[in-house]
Amino acid sequence: MTDIYLHNTAKRTKERFEPIDPKAVRMYVCGPTVYDRAHLGNARPVVVFDVLFRLLRHEFGSKHVKYVRNFTDVDDKINARAAESGRLISDITEETTQWFLDDMAALGALEPNEMPRATAYIPQMVAMIEGLIARGHAYAVEGHVLFAVDSWKGGYGQLSGRSVDDMIAGARVEVAPYKQNPMDFVLWKPSSPDLPGWESPWGRGRPGWHIECSAMAHDLLGESFDIHGGGNDLMFPHHENERAQSCCAHPEGQFARYWLHNEMLQVEGKKMSKSLGNFFTVRDLLDQGIPGEVIRFVFLSTHYRKPMDWTAKKAADAEKTLRKWYGQVEALETGEVDPKVIALLADDLNTPGTLAECHRLSAESNGAALKATLQFLGLMGASVPDWAMAPSFDFTSLETRLADARATAMDTKDFAPVDALKAALMAAGVEVRMSKEGVELIAGPGFDAGKLPQG
Repeated sequence: MTDIYLHNTAKRTKERFEPIDPKAVRMYVCGPTVYDRAHLGNARPVVVFDVLFRLLRHEFGSKHVKYVRNFTDVDDKINARAAESGRLISDITEETTQWFLDDMAALGALEPNEMPRATAYIPQMVAMIEGLIARGHAYAVEGHVLFAVDSWKGGYGQLSGRSVDDMIAGARVEVAPYKQNPMDFVLWKPSSPDLPGWESPWGRGRPGWHIECSAMAHDLLGESFDIHGGGNDLMFPHHENERAQSCCAHPEGQFARYWLHNEMLQVEGKKMSKSLGNFFTVRDLLDQGIPGEVIRFVFLSTHYRKPMDWTAKKAADAEKTLRKWYGQVEALETGEVDPKVIALLADDLNTPGTLAECHRLSAESNGAALKATLQFLGLMGASVPDWAMAPSFDFTSLETRLADARATAMDTKDFAPVDALKAALMAAGVEVRMSKEGVELIAGPGFDAGKLPQG
């Protein structure tokens, strides 16, 4: 068995992974709030922890690994979407949950063993809150129940590495007169008649965000489990609060022993945002003709603890590489996964290194091992995907035509014909690369030969 080393956020260092029980390895990852399509950033932790899931199954056996990823289906964003659309909350959450599953499957992600929905665990949440109140870690006031941060002497802020003053200054802390401490956070809150609600000892209401994951993790994985993961935007306040309330509710347990967080995603070097016009959902890219395997390849090309930059060039290069690899393995039987790939993944999920190994296998024409490795990395199913079977296109004449047009324009200083030709090529789904070395045309994900410029 390969020794696995993971960077534990709680310890700020890479540690050897030693499961509590090698026959029952347990991992919890925070899932989506289901009110809309998953954007590209939502997909990164899915791919990251899918790779870890595959590694754990390989090392400990698929029957001995339990992966839980939740759906948050009670939330103010969902309520707002229902109010603005006039649709039932249940219809919205059912639809968007299936959207998420379909889009993540397109990226080659395996489904977790358990995918609990928050609304199915309200009794467990109420019971946990009652226990926290009984232990002196929470208090009820004005229909709310809040966790008392000062009551936990185990080190609130240790996970995120922040002092309480820093947390107050930098967090979206709700200021309310009924709080004993500004950092106290909501476990239960009242619901008006027009909002979802459940009966509780504190009146009709609904759970706070953080208690959901604690209750579901405890019910499905126990008081102590091995790995808790998610994006680093969840480290505070969500994971910090989860850790505090879980340790206080079940002091005999450890909650999660290893905490893993992936870095955020950018688009063309900038933070993804609707205001910048660079906001994409996974479905947007799939509908543009970018295959899920290409999206996954781009994700794997950056280590999970580094910011990832999505660019059109990376996507085009990934598609070109995958087409080449698929062509090499199409008619071959599957061999054994390259052991160097397992060793690289065991070193804190070094996915860029695994792609470098795939390049080596390709260069050495070791197609059987390459096929097995691509399948293990989730870059290929049982067979080569249909999109990769399309014949390649010979752009030689168009490259020559564009190069000649550019040479003429350098003399005449009239670049309009060059720009027109480039625009026509791009409209046909062709990526145009022009440099001092020459002109290169590459079929992009939406390439349509019928739209190529004639003449």
